[in-house]
Amino acid sequence: MSKSLDRIKNPISDELRVFEGKFRDSMKSSVSLLDTIMSYIVKRKGKQMRPMFVLFSSKLFGEITEKSYRGAALVELLHTATLVHDDVVDDSYKRRGFFSINALWKNKIAVLVGDYLLSKGLLLSLENDDFYELKLLSHSVRQMSEGELLQIEKTRGLNFSEDIYFEIIQKKTASLIASCCAIGASSSGKASLEQIEQMRKFGELVGIAFQIKDDLFDFGNDDIGKPTGIDIREKKLTLPLIYALNQADSSTRKKMVRIIRKENTNDQKVAEVIAFVRDSGGIRYSKEQMNRYCSEALSILATMPENDCRESLKDLVDFVIARKK
Repeated sequence: MSKSLDRIKNPISDELRVFEGKFRDSMKSSVSLLDTIMSYIVKRKGKQMRPMFVLFSSKLFGEITEKSYRGAALVELLHTATLVHDDVVDDSYKRRGFFSINALWKNKIAVLVGDYLLSKGLLLSLENDDFYELKLLSHSVRQMSEGELLQIEKTRGLNFSEDIYFEIIQKKTASLIASCCAIGASSSGKASLEQIEQMRKFGELVGIAFQIKDDLFDFGNDDIGKPTGIDIREKKLTLPLIYALNQADSSTRKKMVRIIRKENTNDQKVAEVIAFVRDSGGIRYSKEQMNRYCSEALSILATMPENDCRESLKDLVDFVIARKK
């Protein structure tokens, strides 16, 4: 049974509180409208998984430094910028149960807010000569953009390739968590270049497992609860669905593809696709893949310094694959 997130945070609980204060300060603006929106963003922050990966990866090798806090803030600023822009692109009016920025202040302001957050992150690094950390995260942001565009391109053709799927999630999701772990290790000032690269790889593997877990929520099970079918409605080909389609005979595949293309707003038809995926072993196969990536990540982690933070990172990996939402 995985530990709660609050218990996992224990070795860095004091540092997380320090980080929250520094992050709030980094969001402030002299423009009244911007300051109001920044306050709204800070109040609806999520689980803070990415700053946790940065701070744990730093403390794994030594102490959490001012550079570590800046690295965590850089990740949050740029990640938040991408989320604000994503909501505009997706016409999404809710995020984590709250109204999105574009829902409250419209698209024009949301795009400008995303640009502002991006510039704040860049300046935070440049003004403190954190060039290596900025290089790591800039590479990740480029990959995230490429992954999003690759997904749009492949969704149009309903691509069935697992290789393309893994390329998309490596770019879209895993690259950011990989950067968090590498930035954390680098900011400690104690990790070797080889250890920084190994932590980057660790984060990438965890990120892939994280996304597969997200895919599974679409189909539901006894652990997760009711299926959502959101990805099917958006014509996204996730791992459980790709596996099921590739195992199906020609006529069944054509039928399922037709539903995804043309009947994806029909609740009954979406339920039919979900049942098809479950009956075809798509859930079982995806869980096997998720666990394989986690095992590879934990093998890397086992080579790192043995301390409380290594245990917490292990617990964080367990939490990623056991979470209910």
